[in-house]
Amino acid sequence: MDRLRAMAAFVAVTEAGSLSAAARALGEPLTNLSRMISQLEAHLGCTLLHRSTRQMVLTPAGSEYLDTCRSVLDTVAMAERRIAGQADELSGDLALTAPVLFGRMFMVPLLARFLADYPRINARLLLVDRVVDLLEEGIDIALRIGELPDSALLATRVGSLRLVTCAAPAYLERCGTPSAPAALTQHDCVTFANLPGGTRWIFRSRRNGRKAVRVRSRLSVNTADAAVAAATAGIGITRVLSYQAEDALREGRLLPILDRFEDTEIPVQLVYSPTSSSNARVRSFVTFAAEKLRLLPHASLRKKHARLVR
Repeated sequence: MDRLRAMAAFVAVTEAGSLSAAARALGEPLTNLSRMISQLEAHLGCTLLHRSTRQMVLTPAGSEYLDTCRSVLDTVAMAERRIAGQADELSGDLALTAPVLFGRMFMVPLLARFLADYPRINARLLLVDRVVDLLEEGIDIALRIGELPDSALLATRVGSLRLVTCAAPAYLERCGTPSAPAALTQHDCVTFANLPGGTRWIFRSRRNGRKAVRVRSRLSVNTADAAVAAATAGIGITRVLSYQAEDALREGRLLPILDRFEDTEIPVQLVYSPTSSSNARVRSFVTFAAEKLRLLPHASLRKKHARLVR
């Protein structure tokens, strides 16, 4: 068994969501991928994936081994680039897109480091809070937050986030703290138009299950910055992605509420087309970005509000 090839196949299968999707993306026979996964499980002496006709689920051992595989493959790829002197050879243009706030917070600093390492590469970064058609808009790599619909695109998962419901201390003192999602109907809320559902907030947790509530929007905004600012000003309760409210939560300008009703992880992924995966610039950035994003320091919120996988 070629262990590195089997590890790469295992990562590809988990990221594609199924053996058949990974086989299509890699141009590899389905039987080959299935055999490599089975050989890997036999070598390790444990089950990595529970497979059925409808779904594929990582076992706890599989989840742990997936992180190991990614780390090993990234390390090997970076070593090969250094040995081959790719940093001096890579040149040309690279087009990327990301959500506005995430892009400003994480992608811009990341690109600065990447461009310093690869002085002959020029980049274009499109920051928009919408799903960009990669082919139509000439984009090589997209950072996307949330579950991906079935498609021919390849994806490398770099972390996960959570939704956080929060309000200013002054608002909670004035109006009280809701003890359950249903109590939100008695509160003013700041809704973020770009989140799915609008005024219908859905909470999911392992212990409390799924809770849906139609909230009263005192103010509707179209950016996360505005939602956080409005909540900080005491207009009402808002619900945004964890990184969007990170500073306000850390500084105490916003307080988290209803945490026990929301522990569902939202994946963060780098997405690119199968044809782009053969581009050395794309491969280099995905490897570079995946390693750096998985190591982002979110210590102050890691336990409750955000977890970027290592």
